[in-house]
Amino acid sequence: MTRALGPTLSPALVERLSQRDLERRLGVGLGFVTVDAAGCPHPMLVSYLEVKAYDARTLGLVIQARSASARNLAERGVGTLVVIEPERSVYVKARATGPPLRAGELARFTLAVEDVLEDSPDPGEGDVAITSGIHYGPPPALDDARAKAVLAALRAG
Repeated sequence: MTRALGPTLSPALVERLSQRDLERRLGVGLGFVTVDAAGCPHPMLVSYLEVKAYDARTLGLVIQARSASARNLAERGVGTLVVIEPERSVYVKARATGPPLRAGELARFTLAVEDVLEDSPDPGEGDVAITSGIHYGPPPALDDARAKAVLAALRAG
């Protein structure tokens, strides 16, 4: 059952996406869905390394500048961050606030949060629960050149 939480991230979600506990979240995947030229959803995987909550209404997202997702986001300006983990299932609908900031092969988009939805089991589903999110390995080291470039792009003004 999905319920609308409004146009801002909860304090818990801001904290989770703040990168203050980034090292512990390395290796966890998140979904990000853009809309392609035909109007179809275009999913991609991102990580906590590539997403940062600046505040309850603003996210930063760093992706490959020449990717289809970057093109979709630049052209249509909308995307949905999908956080599916045992603690929560949340969909964050967001809109790009302008063109991306280019940093070499990377593009940093600033996204305005427009709607936050939380999904939970319907009471008729019993004790069903998400038991695991998306995990990948090996997780990147924060001193890796690409990780440093992504973090620098997220921190650039």
